Amino acid sequence: MIPSPIIHTTEDETIISDLYQHLLKSWNERDAAGFSSLFIEQSTVIGFDGSQMNGPDEIQQSLEGIFKNHLTARYVWKIREVRFLSPEVAVLKSVVGMVHPDHTDIDSSKNAVQSMVAMKHHSNWLITVFQNTPASFDGHPVLSMELTNELQQVLNASKDPLLV
Repeated sequence: MIPSPIIHTTEDETIISDLYQHLLKSWNERDAAGFSSLFIEQSTVIGFDGSQMNGPDEIQQSLEGIFKNHLTARYVWKIREVRFLSPEVAVLKSVVGMVHPDHTDIDSSKNAVQSMVAMKHHSNWLITVFQNTPASFDGHPVLSMELTNELQQVLNASKDPLLV
């Protein structure tokens, strides 16, 4: 039996993309409460270093500590795909780079591939899993350079004051 295609609208894709962008803008604004408010109770964040945070309370507490003790870099992103696994579950895949405070270029050592799983919870889309995996491209320096260049173009074209 061939599975039926998942029916979704452009509006659904926009909602998922907006949810993701709100997440990264919350990071860029150093807003731990805003970031954590986008997650369901039984959620997990897997950080760039492999650390894990579970649930909105732990996510908020961890980020408050990070933002208090570190001058964090800002995200620059490009969404690669939004795919629906069911009418209530979506996966977003993206690539990101980071710009350190007082810098204007992407730090290629911080490039990452991100995956976000969102689910409809009481008619609202919330995040259940967010994973941030380093895009080191071991043994493939050209791929790393290409990603950095692509993200630098996104940054250069941005009108967002948090990114310039």
